[in-house]
Formats: sequence, C-alpha cells, structure tokens
Amino acid sequence: MRTAHSSPKPRRLAALVLVAGLSLSACAGESATPAAAPSSGMDMGGKKAGHGAPPACPPLPRLDAPPKRIVTMDGGAAAILTELGLGDRIVGTAAPDFFAAFPPEKKAVLDRIPVLDPGQGNAEKVIDARPDLVVGISTYSFGGFDGTPTVDRLAQAGAKTLAACKPSGGPVKDLSVTTKFVTDAAKVLGVAEQGEQLAARIQSAVDSAKGAGGAPVRTLVVSRAPAAGQPVVTQGGTSLATGAITLAGGKNIAEDTTTDFASLSAEELVARDPQAIVVLSGFAPESDADLVAAVRASPVLAGSTAVRENRVVVVPQSILLSPSVLNGQAVATIAAALRKTAT
Repeated sequence: MRTAHSSPKPRRLAALVLVAGLSLSACAGESATPAAAPSSGMDMGGKKAGHGAPPACPPLPRLDAPPKRIVTMDGGAAAILTELGLGDRIVGTAAPDFFAAFPPEKKAVLDRIPVLDPGQGNAEKVIDARPDLVVGISTYSFGGFDGTPTVDRLAQAGAKTLAACKPSGGPVKDLSVTTKFVTDAAKVLGVAEQGEQLAARIQSAVDSAKGAGGAPVRTLVVSRAPAAGQPVVTQGGTSLATGAITLAGGKNIAEDTTTDFASLSAEELVARDPQAIVVLSGFAPESDADLVAAVRASPVLAGSTAVRENRVVVVPQSILLSPSVLNGQAVATIAAALRKTAT
C-alpha cells in the first residue's frame, strides 16, 4: 500500500541533482542540508553549505541473482527503472517530486510506487524496506545529504548500490552521463536490450532538440532572483545543465568553473552579460510566473540582454540537473528559448 504523504516542499540543492547528476541532483525535503557540498560552499537556494567533494562513485555492483526488492533514492531513478520494465521490483522511493514533470499518464504509473520518504532518503527508512539494491541518480544520494545512507552502511544491511556518475575532467558537453547510466543499469539488472532501446530514445529526443548552430548564446542558470549585495549562485561547468545548454546551442557563462556550482559577483555577471536565463523550478516556493517576474526585476539582471530580449525560460530542475528520461525535453525547452527573437 502506498505511503501517504503531503506534497513535498521546495527542494534544496546540495550537489543533483539529480539527479545527476550530476549533482546530479538534489532530493526533496524540508531541510536537505548537505553533508558534502561543492567547493563554492553554496546551494542553489543561496544557503551556506558545507565544503567537500561528493561521495566517491561506487563501482557497478555484481549481482548473484536479479534483485527482488529495489529502493530508489529519487523519482528520477524510479522513472528510469520503470521505463526499463522493472517498476514492479521497486518497493519504495524517496524524492517523489521528480514525478511532477512527467505527463499525466506516465505520472499516474509512477505515483503508484510506495513513498518511503518525501525527502532525500532517510537511511533508516531505506534500510527498513529491506532492499537488495538501492539506486540513485547521484552519488550525493549515498551519504552526501544529511541522513542518507552511505554505501558502506547499505552493504552492512545486505544491499548493493548503483549510482549515476560523471567522468572527471572539464566541462560537461553532452548528456552521455544519462545514456551511460541507463545502459549500465540495464546490464546490471539483466535487461541490456531494453537499456539500449531506452538510451536510444533519450538520445533521439536530445538530437531532435539540438540547437541549429551559430554562435553559442551566453546562458545563465539561476534558481531564484539574485539578492542585492549577494553573489549569484549558478551551475558550474561540471553540472549536467552545462551539457544540456551546450546541446541547445548555448554556452553556460560559468562553464569555466570546474565544479557543479559557481558563485559569481554582480560585477562578474554584468560583465558576462547573459543573453538567456534558465530559471530552475523546484527549489523556490513561488509559482513559475512569480519566479520569472522576480528574476526579471532583479537589479543585477534587469539590464541584461536576456531580460531586454525576453529570453527567460523555466525548466524543472529534476530534468536538467540529473539523468532523466526527460532530459531531451529540457534541451528542447532551452533551445526554443535561445532561438527566440527579441520582443
């Protein structure tokens, strides 16, 4: 029987997201204070976060038998496994707010998955579900957020772990992290053919959404309007968002930072003059319309080319900051905004 829960409150980003992602992504919760956070020391909501690297990527697990009880640390992972035909093995998930971006018919299926925790995945609740395998779209899901289980703790409880991991190195230029996670997960779970098919569908959606070429459009990512006198927290070069923006025909203005997150002063932001702004929904309590209005009215951004030429677009963080079957939708939404002519 599905666990009853109230609607999740705005999520705080410690790394995802997912997400990803990645981060890859952050997970839902009233107070998702990260135990480890990017070197900028900030989350996307502007809250001060602890310093430190994300948890190490666990190696792909070797399973003696197909897992019968899978727990997902976020709705993004649950959606991927469901698309692989493994939804009946999921005994519970955390962070169900990832389901919100899906169309009604898909969301109705995902909403049947029992919710263990509307937040980022409380260790006790995860372990109490007696999983054989725990899956997350970010290594931050495994000890990177306060209260989440570490890989070692899950192993002691008899559960193996599977996480999406980014390669080390320079800026993310594509969404290969997503397709690799899909195919890796499918191989581990004995459904390699379904994994190849799903990865191909995701890649096809991304390819169809790619920008038309030309000079990259300078793009800023924010989750709320910059506060006066405060640094602007944005996505850095190693964020999955950078890959999506690149594919859409843009260039993340903080791409030169080798972290998931970056902190830019107002002076830096004005100098870099974003031509487009991607507003992440899912963190702030405001409606999308109010969030966009606040971003447009921000003294730091009001004079930017993006605001003057009306290139401000909202994208759910759950499909931009971490691996998702809807990553192609994120690219398409951004690409449409970048192609928009001044109004």
